[in-house]
Amino acid sequence: MVQKNSTFNTTMEKNDFFLIAGPCVVESKELCMLIAEKLCRLAEKYKIPFLFKASFRKDNRTRFHSFTGIGDQEGLEIIRSVKEHFQIPVTTDIHTPDQAQMVSDYGIDLIQIPAFLCRQTSLLKAAAQTGRAVNVKKGQFLAPEQMSFVVEKLMQFGTSKEKIMVTERGTQFGYKDLVFDVRSIPAMKNLGVPVVMDVTHSVQAPNQEAGVAGGCPDMIFTMAATALAAGADALFIETHPAPQEALSDGSNMLLLSKMDELLQQALAFRNTYLKLYS
Repeated sequence: MVQKNSTFNTTMEKNDFFLIAGPCVVESKELCMLIAEKLCRLAEKYKIPFLFKASFRKDNRTRFHSFTGIGDQEGLEIIRSVKEHFQIPVTTDIHTPDQAQMVSDYGIDLIQIPAFLCRQTSLLKAAAQTGRAVNVKKGQFLAPEQMSFVVEKLMQFGTSKEKIMVTERGTQFGYKDLVFDVRSIPAMKNLGVPVVMDVTHSVQAPNQEAGVAGGCPDMIFTMAATALAAGADALFIETHPAPQEALSDGSNMLLLSKMDELLQQALAFRNTYLKLYS
C-alpha cells in the first residue's frame, strides 16, 4: 500500500518528517492489521514515511499479572505479517542482547532500545551488530546531552550515523509524573541524528498505587505541537481503536480515530519550523 516507505532504513532525506505508530503491544493479528491499514492510508494521504510499531513482549511491567504478550514468536510473526502485507518497515523493542538477532531474523527494520535500558552497553552492541537501524529512547533519568555517549557507542559498534535516531519520552518529575522538557529537542538535534518525540509515553503518570501507569492523553496534541515547533523530526504515537480496552498502556494512548487530526496539525507545525529555520 505504501511501498515507497519501505526504504526507510536507508539514509534519511534531510528534513523528512516521519511517523512511528501502532499499538503498544501485539494483542492479535486482527487488531494489528486494522491499525496498520488505517495508518497506511493516513501516510499515503499526507505523503509521509511510516513505520509500524508494536512490542512483541512487554517486559517492563509493574505487576505480576500485567499483560506481557501473546508469545515472542507469535508476536513477531504478526509484525512480520504486517510488514509483508502492507509493504512497510516495522519496528519493535528489545530487552536482552539475544533478542537483537532474533527480531532481525523476523525482518524488523528498526530496533528500538527502551528508555530504561538506553545505557546498557551489551544491548546497544547487540543491536548494532545486526546491521539494522537503531532507535534509542532517552532514559527518563538522563540529560539529553548524555545521549551523545549512546550515539558514540553505537557508532563504535559499527552502526553508521545514518542508521541512528534518538527519542524523547519525558523526564521523571518526582515519583508519579513525567514532564517534557522542550529543550531536549534542540539539544539532541545537535547530535546530528533524527530526533523523535514519543508523545504518548511522555503523557504517562507512572508509579500509581494500583500498579498500572496512568496518563493524560488530552495533552498529546499539545506536546506533539510543542516538539515539532522545537524541531523534532518525527512523532512516535501508540494508538488503539478503543484505548480503554487495550491490554497495555491504554491510559496514555491516542484514539485511532484522532490520528488524522493529529497528523494534519503536526505537519502544519513541522512545515512552519522548516520555513523559519531551513
